[in-house]
Amino acid sequence: MPAKLILAVFVMGLVYMFLVIIKLYVLRNYFSYSFNETFLGFFAQNYLIVLASGIRLMAIWVLAFHLYHYAVMEIDTAKKYARLEVVAREAQLQQLAAQLNPHFFFNSLNSVKALISTNPVKARRAIDLLSDLLRNSLYRQNTDLISLHDEMSLVNDYLELEKIRFEERLQFTITIDEFPDTCSILPLSVQTLAENAIKHGIALQKDGGRIIIAIKRQEGCIRISVQSPGRLNSTVETNGLGLKNLKERLQLQYSNKASLNLTELPGDSVLSTITIPLS
Repeated sequence: MPAKLILAVFVMGLVYMFLVIIKLYVLRNYFSYSFNETFLGFFAQNYLIVLASGIRLMAIWVLAFHLYHYAVMEIDTAKKYARLEVVAREAQLQQLAAQLNPHFFFNSLNSVKALISTNPVKARRAIDLLSDLLRNSLYRQNTDLISLHDEMSLVNDYLELEKIRFEERLQFTITIDEFPDTCSILPLSVQTLAENAIKHGIALQKDGGRIIIAIKRQEGCIRISVQSPGRLNSTVETNGLGLKNLKERLQLQYSNKASLNLTELPGDSVLSTITIPLS
């Protein structure tokens, strides 16, 4: 390959030499009345300089040509690798979502099961809520993001479902700053924190307690916090399926620009916080 390139540069340099010398000879012969040199004499006098210039120029042109095509190939390769990374990320997210949905509905079905024998009326209401949750989840199971409004509608239905089971033992408060309609977050992200608060907080407290959900705008980010009664059990809460799944999805979706933290607060309460970029 290098030998062919050298030969091509030399041949193109020769062609360039002949063309330039012929052009110069014609122009001088046409415009200069005192010019009476023969073509062979003119050629012998100038061919080395013109040949060297031609070879240098052709070498630069060939080098630029190959560098351009090399750059194009590199860009195409980078695009292919980027696409493969996107496909792999989407596959991981779908796999995680497929893993999380049965976990969520299994816990919800347990809530309904607990009501069937004790309060059939509330059990029917719980089934209605569960069917709404199932419908919403199935329609959105293949989306990477969900609107904040839809996610909070899901959380409201879930908390209402759990309140039927816990009655006065469960109270909850939700406050949300104003966000654009296009504001999106991970599906089942707030719901996962709410479920974790009930499972490891309300359910373990004799008198229950209040879950406080706050979604605020903070320095170009969305800060989602869920506070619930209880003590932080790092082994159970941070390594459980729901939170482990949520951490992986946040890492994949936001490329390490999102965070999930659990903090034990004074007065026997736990604060779970998600911080994600505001898009």
